Amino acid sequence: MSEKFLITAASCLRSARLFNLLAVATTLLSASLFGIGNLVADKKLAFLPMAMSLPPIMIWLAASIFVYASIAHHPDLTVRHYNKWAGYRYYAVVGTLTVLSNDLAHLPTGWAGVWGLMLLTLVPWALYDVWKAGKENWQDIEVERETHKEAH
Repeated sequence: MSEKFLITAASCLRSARLFNLLAVATTLLSASLFGIGNLVADKKLAFLPMAMSLPPIMIWLAASIFVYASIAHHPDLTVRHYNKWAGYRYYAVVGTLTVLSNDLAHLPTGWAGVWGLMLLTLVPWALYDVWKAGKENWQDIEVERETHKEAH
C-alpha cells in the first residue's frame, strides 16, 4: 500500500535556500564576534577574538553535515542542485582557510584579513544563490511512499 504526500513549492524553495542562509548567518555571526572580541581584548587577552568567533563556525560545520544530508535526497532535483553547490562552496572555503589561515594571518591584515577573505568569498556567492533560488519556477511535488502494515 502506498501513501501520497504533497511537498509544496514553498517547501522546495525553503529547502533550496536553507544551507546557504545558515552558512551566511553563522559566517556573519562569527565575523561580528571576532570584531567585538578585537574591540574588547587587550594584550593580555589576545586570544579572545578567535575564542569568541570560532564556536559558531565549528557548530555550524558539524550541523551542516546533517542539513546537507537531510536535503541530499530531496525528490526535487533543483533543490538537490542548490544544496550540493552550497555544500561544495562552504566546505571548500572553510577547508581552504583552515589550511591557509595561519599563513594568511602573518600578512599585514592579520586575522581580520582571514575573516574578510571568508566573508568576501562565501557571503556574496551564497546570497546570489538564495536570490537565484527565489527566481526558480517551483512546483508542488506529489511523492508516493510505500507503507507496510505489520501482521498481528
